[in-house]
Amino acid sequence: MSDKWMLAELPAFTESGLLNIVIETPKGSRNKFGFDPTINTMRLKHVLPEGMLFPFDFGFIPSTQADDSDPIDVLVLLDAPAISGCVVEARLIGVIEAEQRSKDGAWERNDRLLAVATHARTHEHIHSLDDLRENLPAEIETFFQNLQSAQWRRFPRHGAR
Repeated sequence: MSDKWMLAELPAFTESGLLNIVIETPKGSRNKFGFDPTINTMRLKHVLPEGMLFPFDFGFIPSTQADDSDPIDVLVLLDAPAISGCVVEARLIGVIEAEQRSKDGAWERNDRLLAVATHARTHEHIHSLDDLRENLPAEIETFFQNLQSAQWRRFPRHGAR
């Protein structure tokens, strides 16, 4: 590493044992951002279809590596959207086990952790998946399934000449 401070190399845990999470995509965004370590900033990866929004802030745990060779993904429950590049301290509450197609078409593991920001007020009572609203885990799973479909689907052009 050069003398430059690298966002992806922050410690995964705070001194108090909570997670450091770098927010890539804010809650409510159609724009999917991803951290690009070559330029040490966020890069627009793609735009979600009309009507599809991130249900919560989405980011990664720095200094980690998942099976897909990217940092570990985390969906963060917070009262209002954070900005891309913001570091949020959070407690882990569970995981959604998932697979996705890699660039070569093979299936690979790509779990998404669920966490609650320590600054969250409306979610401060949540300490495990059992504390979530009954249908919320299924709704989050559906979002990620739809996100996966949207990333791999090509739509024909209609009416364009």
